[in-house]
Amino acid sequence: MIDWYPKTEPYDSGLLAVGDGNEIYWETCGNPAGKPALFLHGGPGGGLLPDHRRFFDPDAYRIVLFDQRNCGRSRPHAGDPAVSLRHNTTPHLVADIERLREHLGVERWLVFGGSWGTTLGLAYAQAHPGRVTGLVLRGVWLVRPGDQAWSFTPSGAAHLFPAEWAAFVAPIPAEERHDLIAAYGRRIADPDPAVHLPAARAWMGWELSANTLLPVAPPDLDDAMLLGFARITHHYIANGAFLPDEGLLAGIDRIRHLPAVIVNGRYDIKTPPGQAWALHQAWPEAELHIVEDAGHGGSEPGIRSLLIQATDRLRS
Repeated sequence: MIDWYPKTEPYDSGLLAVGDGNEIYWETCGNPAGKPALFLHGGPGGGLLPDHRRFFDPDAYRIVLFDQRNCGRSRPHAGDPAVSLRHNTTPHLVADIERLREHLGVERWLVFGGSWGTTLGLAYAQAHPGRVTGLVLRGVWLVRPGDQAWSFTPSGAAHLFPAEWAAFVAPIPAEERHDLIAAYGRRIADPDPAVHLPAARAWMGWELSANTLLPVAPPDLDDAMLLGFARITHHYIANGAFLPDEGLLAGIDRIRHLPAVIVNGRYDIKTPPGQAWALHQAWPEAELHIVEDAGHGGSEPGIRSLLIQATDRLRS
């Protein structure tokens, strides 16, 4: 059994104009004649990492990856406070995926997403079910009001990460703490770096505090990357990920005919397994795995193994 496919480099890459002055960075690796697979990164605003290519057999798959609008190597980058995010929404990203599919001449592809990538993957598949051969979803985020409350009120994840929650709340005056998302939004959007950089740092400190079962060092982000990540993540959280009022579960019937594998860590604090369970209840044909000794990270061994088994089975 393959534990982790070897590192591979892109054989092609480029920038694709997607409208509104935006260009998205894309790359392809693996076998140019293989089964197309699309990888959707998390965040939103996280960008690509080299290990994202390693969930797929490079001899069997034509692996397509891209940096979503305004992050990673896409441009303009949200790390510039002057860059507007008005044209960065889930419908825009769904349209970008279709433009990329057409640009690369892909008829249908396997869609793989982790965390925010599950949200975007479900939204894309429901909008274009005829272009999807199956889905692999890790760490399901449905962005329902209760899911938001778990992350941004003291009655949820704060109970498990009290010191990190205290650090997150500390910069906000007591009279504004009834709506931390709005309070941080005002500060992250402030044009003064003395205001928006500390706010972005505190926001991302909380966002990244529960990414793995065991603590790991936070990523080394420069000020522009930090601000861009914070701006995009906050933009989506503050707007309910720009999803329809009925949410993602209401559209499952459009994709129930597709094969799907759902993987979630038992101790995933970012996207607790109740969300994966709710998706499975709406989509009982989808295969659900709850990994007992895992958190949120896609590279954690138990999760990684199941994801690779899924892509191996779905490549035929």
